Amino acid sequence: MKIHLFPLVFVLFTVVAHGLSPQCESHDRGSTLQVFHIYSPCSPFRPSKPLSWEEDVLQMQAKDQVRLQYLSSLVAKKSVVPIASGRQIVQSPTYIVRANVGTPPQTLLMAMDTSNDAAWIPCTGCIGCSSTVFDIANSTTFQTLGCQAPQCKQVPNPSCDATGNTCIFNLTYGGSTVAANLSQDTITLATDSVPSYTFGCLQKTTGNSVPPQGLLGLGRGPLSLLSQTQDLYQSTFSYCLPNFRSLNFSGSLRLGPVGQPLKIKYTPLFKNPRRPSLYFVNLIGIRVGSKVVDIPPSAIAFNSTTGAGTIIDSGTVFTRLVEPAYVAVRDEFRRRVKVANVTSLGGFDTCYNVPIVAPTMTLMFTGMNVTLPQDNLLIHSTAGSITCLAMASAPDNVNSVLNVIANMQQQNHRILFDVPNSRLGVALLNLQWITLGIVVKLLVEEVNLGNKASKKEDMAI
Repeated sequence: MKIHLFPLVFVLFTVVAHGLSPQCESHDRGSTLQVFHIYSPCSPFRPSKPLSWEEDVLQMQAKDQVRLQYLSSLVAKKSVVPIASGRQIVQSPTYIVRANVGTPPQTLLMAMDTSNDAAWIPCTGCIGCSSTVFDIANSTTFQTLGCQAPQCKQVPNPSCDATGNTCIFNLTYGGSTVAANLSQDTITLATDSVPSYTFGCLQKTTGNSVPPQGLLGLGRGPLSLLSQTQDLYQSTFSYCLPNFRSLNFSGSLRLGPVGQPLKIKYTPLFKNPRRPSLYFVNLIGIRVGSKVVDIPPSAIAFNSTTGAGTIIDSGTVFTRLVEPAYVAVRDEFRRRVKVANVTSLGGFDTCYNVPIVAPTMTLMFTGMNVTLPQDNLLIHSTAGSITCLAMASAPDNVNSVLNVIANMQQQNHRILFDVPNSRLGVALLNLQWITLGIVVKLLVEEVNLGNKASKKEDMAI
């Protein structure tokens, strides 16, 4: 009996329409890791009770506010960042990847953060950490680093413990503080094993901003993943982030130059000496519809002296522009929508209770333009009764010089960080058709296997 592919087309399109459930226990392949949103069915960090759309948006906004203050403080070189008041911040990252730490390996879901360098992991006995920790006693390759280790000079605020044998350090992250022992162990990402990987073994945390199972720093500092795996990954990686409204889809983090997209547009990456780990790009303008918005040049210009400019960040959800830039973009957006009853929702000040036709929006960088699809530009309530422009003004109570291109505006794109060549690439993806292609491939393989089996049966007969 021969199995035909065409009767499966209906099933195929049904699967695509409803989304693929990510294979939570499937193995990552090669140098490519699956990327999950925190609300994915594969994530232990999703709320125990589903949030309303309004609660969800407000909670993400509150988390963003803390992160923006944190990022601004990095540029301003301030050590203490106030926690946004009025709402409890979710103790979770935005996107997570699977990492295996130690020997034998212990699996942790670590936050993927392009704006931080060092990795840290909650360890046995940590005060204030989540219930899932790395059991150092069960790893035969774990070791702490002493105060004389060269890495001890590369962490913030280093000191020695009472015995003088362990390097300890303290830092702030979001609205939290952490204390950690500088340590080493083997970390395995997909099928790549990295021996003697240096990280902070968390001993104590305060606040609610620390990722529960640790953080994987993808910045450019000396203890970042890129620096520690220079020979393996050549300081190159890319990611494709799944849409937070399509929780049954996973994205990918591709490490190293192999398999990166060939057809891709590039813009130069800049390094700011005030915060060299952040990925600065040169945003030169924003077009709304056919009009290039009149933004004061100083609002978006890169300035290594003040720390001003624009960064690409994986941990902020909604793009934030400094006030002069945001107001100019928002006003042109409103003008083109031509609906009088503009309302607000939390930090979003451009929302509508009636259906709208939104103009296109294009981010203009040196060497490339990125036109945002509607899914990257608007957020809609579950019932479709509220539509908001998914951008906001940067907080002005710390250091309002930083524009942040956030992960919602990056979704449906593959973002390539090519550090050796000081460039950032952006390729627009059609995730639904990519998914369709994957399903077609799987179905074809299954049909071919079925046909081979039937031929064997025929021969046996």
